Amino acid sequence: MTTISNLQKARAAYQPKLPKALKGQVKAVEGAATQSVGNQAEIKELFPNTYGMPVVEFACADAATAKAPKFNVGVILSGGQAPGGHNVISGIFDGIKSLNPENKLYGFLMGPGGLVDHKYMEITPEIMDAYRNTGGFDIIGSGRTKLEEVDQFEKGIEILRELGIKALVIIGGDDSNTNACVLAEYYAAKNYGVQVIGCPKTIDGDLKNEQIEASFGFDTACKTYSELIGNIERDCNSARKYWHFIKLMGRSASHIALECALQTQPNVCLISEEVEKKAQSLDDIVSYIASVVAARAAKGNNFGTVLIPEGLIEFIPAIKKLIAELNDTLATDEAKAVERENQIAYVKAHLSAENLAVFESLPADVASQLALDRDPHGNVQVSLIETEKLLSRMVARKLAEMKKAGTYCGKFSAQHHFFGYEGRCAAPSNFDADYCYSLGFNASRLIAAGKTGYMSVIRNTTAPAEEWIAGGVPITMMMNLEKRAGKFKPVIRKALVELDGAPYKYFAQRREEWANETCYLYPGSIQYWGPSEVCDQTTKTLQLEQSK
Repeated sequence: MTTISNLQKARAAYQPKLPKALKGQVKAVEGAATQSVGNQAEIKELFPNTYGMPVVEFACADAATAKAPKFNVGVILSGGQAPGGHNVISGIFDGIKSLNPENKLYGFLMGPGGLVDHKYMEITPEIMDAYRNTGGFDIIGSGRTKLEEVDQFEKGIEILRELGIKALVIIGGDDSNTNACVLAEYYAAKNYGVQVIGCPKTIDGDLKNEQIEASFGFDTACKTYSELIGNIERDCNSARKYWHFIKLMGRSASHIALECALQTQPNVCLISEEVEKKAQSLDDIVSYIASVVAARAAKGNNFGTVLIPEGLIEFIPAIKKLIAELNDTLATDEAKAVERENQIAYVKAHLSAENLAVFESLPADVASQLALDRDPHGNVQVSLIETEKLLSRMVARKLAEMKKAGTYCGKFSAQHHFFGYEGRCAAPSNFDADYCYSLGFNASRLIAAGKTGYMSVIRNTTAPAEEWIAGGVPITMMMNLEKRAGKFKPVIRKALVELDGAPYKYFAQRREEWANETCYLYPGSIQYWGPSEVCDQTTKTLQLEQSK
């Protein structure tokens, strides 16, 4: 028997807010032709049928239109979980039903693999109502199968035709939406008559640009992590004897670390993009943290908090060069045939002298992490590298040296945390509940408008939801070529923290005060009911970016 909490009962009754333009009949207003952010000639050649399409914005239609013909839609959850995914699906569901009550929504099970393997379920009203405004992806599950091969596309079209599916919505991050674009191009080239629409998902916050203000789930994840960080800061300020080293999810960009710092004001927050820009070494980072520890100890404060982005180690220039060569070395067929116990020796034998020196300078456990298992995209699995423990260990050694030199006289004891899974399936904040529902509902209107190869976008998100702007952006507009597993491939460009952006500048102007003083903020748990400035607030990042 299934039981649900009182919160879930109350949240099930919450009706997410929609932009005004999506509340009735809509018309699509097209802008000028677009081009990719980089490698325009190459991307155009790869995507001749979906390149150069215009940005679309929806506006209220002047008159009602006839009931739309019946059509079915498929949906896929791809990649890691993010709060609000169920609301994207409920938005699609309600959107297509509002066009024609006979329309059906099919969910492919456990990610893109469900499309290839023909595993699916129809999402009925009863099923949908059980998942509204809830966290997780458990309605149909998610997976990391990459849609790249012709046989996958052909297997997919078989089940899409069998189910009478007119359009497929892929909910995912940059890689998943790149796959959506490849699939849209293939089906368009073959005149298969199946549309493909993407939705921007990732708690990392790195799927954004001038058109995509935020990827869904970022708001909720950061609020969840910030509650935990605030709790630790309160404990830290109570016990006054520990330094807490907190690693935060976000392998390719520091958006989560920066947003959590803006919400909680820790003593130290490292920004990977700044480390790379300043060409800092691991020793530079350790020396900086040790100097903050020593300065606080001089005031009798032998405690503090340090926020560390998950992907920090990849942004240290010397280690970044090492990882790039490791990725190329391990991508070869020869390397893949090497037994695991011989892989370290194989790597050492194939590294340049410069990178070998860096490799051998690292602690043995970190070096082995860099040289062994890769993720499905051929990248180092940085979440497995315990950067928080590595840094605290090195800071302890640095402080011991300072104590011998008479420049430090405090006590140092470290605690370690990694906040990752804790935020991926949290019940969505009001912002994410509304934003995700709008993304899904908007996707239904892109389908009705006959669009393919587009990403559903909602803009003006620091304004009340009524004033949000709904539309679509060609996925090719966001693409460039990048080296993946030794080969150049078309991918959506990741958005890193901009060091000349308002959020970073706000942080940089205040971090010295936060380092020296105890300025902790305790944001508490996500609020669902109450004053709008408490329960409907956006992230600090969005507020600063839009100067609101």
